[in-house]
Amino acid sequence: MDRYSGKQVFLLVVITLTGIISSFVLNQPLAIGFLPGFFYLIFLGWKKGVSFKEIRKISYIGVKRIKVVLFILFFVSFLLPSWYLSGTINEMVSVTMEAIDPQHFFVLSFLTTMLFSMITGTSLGTLSALGIPLISTAILMGLPIEVTAGAVISGAFVGDRTSPFSGTHQLLSRVLEISVRKQGKAMLLTTIIGIAAAVLFYRFMDVQFSTELQSSPNKESNQSITFIPFIPPLLLIVPVLFRIDIIKSFLFSILSASVIAIYDGHTLFKIANAYWKGIDSLGGGLLHMYGLLVFIALAGAYNSLLEDLNIIQPLLNKWLHSSRSMVSDSVKTTIATLMVSLMAANQTMPIILTGRSFLAHWTSKYSKEELARVMGDTTMLFPAIVPWNVLAILASTIISMPLGDYLPYAVFLWFLPCLTIIVSMFKKGRSYDSKYKAVS
Repeated sequence: MDRYSGKQVFLLVVITLTGIISSFVLNQPLAIGFLPGFFYLIFLGWKKGVSFKEIRKISYIGVKRIKVVLFILFFVSFLLPSWYLSGTINEMVSVTMEAIDPQHFFVLSFLTTMLFSMITGTSLGTLSALGIPLISTAILMGLPIEVTAGAVISGAFVGDRTSPFSGTHQLLSRVLEISVRKQGKAMLLTTIIGIAAAVLFYRFMDVQFSTELQSSPNKESNQSITFIPFIPPLLLIVPVLFRIDIIKSFLFSILSASVIAIYDGHTLFKIANAYWKGIDSLGGGLLHMYGLLVFIALAGAYNSLLEDLNIIQPLLNKWLHSSRSMVSDSVKTTIATLMVSLMAANQTMPIILTGRSFLAHWTSKYSKEELARVMGDTTMLFPAIVPWNVLAILASTIISMPLGDYLPYAVFLWFLPCLTIIVSMFKKGRSYDSKYKAVS
């Protein structure tokens, strides 16, 4: 198949991003804004001789790849209503208020979610298990929920990026043909600095808002705590800890919460209505989710076509050709992976495309470890920053808050891409320029 021209690729990028951004700004369904780019991509494939039957087959494979994400979003729409009706949220908030010192609430929220995500290797499981009670507690304490959400998201993605149990961490190591141990070691410096910066930031936030807690209601230390409402979160957390399928974890949790809600006197009609419409002030409900399910299915088909038609990769191969230093390569790799993340709408494709395209270049001039550091600090985090990316949608949906509200406070997500370029500046002595001068 002949290579696609730069004009065709540029037009694809413009049409896709213009449609998505327009629908996002105008508050229209993302699926509608995604259709022009999707149809143009199909047209490009057809123009190169790919039959509609083959396009349909490739699209179906793409949707099949992300079926787990579709199931997670489907069950997430029921999670909040079920936990609310079963009394789980109220009980978890009570325990959280007893356990966490309000004067260090943001720091402890970050550290708690960070440790849990490092153990489980999943950001979604962490947000589902800990994000909901922590944000609910912040509401009752009168603390800004945007800062709390930023702390929770930052902590959850420390493990998603860094934990050896993380699927994306494992994927990056396979793409770069490097051991998990070496990859973790390569990321260690920026990981430590990133965590330290986040702790300092959230400590500053704690100091800023600690005075507002003086008027908050006192905690009721003698409040009786019952075990039954904790069954749903336990059925979500324990399977995740033991690496059991997260879909089953969601299902067990929702079913148990539904049984408890019925036992507490809620009618089936009320439960069904809450599952469809959600809960006021908390969110959830399938009514608010089906549009996202359609968009994510389209994104899966789009990503599969983009990869199989080999549209982007040849341009990525050219992108680093003129680089003369590690900092230049780091900047170009960062820009490239950001552009792929803007188009791909998932976390997997940027890792695979960028890793495969840039591996030979980085290996010949530096090392796989350096590429692992740069991609770990950029490619692994950008999908959580792009509003229409599946990962960002999942995260914001679970905590029931728009990305734009908490992103300024999600320090770990945007600090590391800047940090990794700074680190590359200090490593420029190992760059192509230095080798070239030595030979000269």
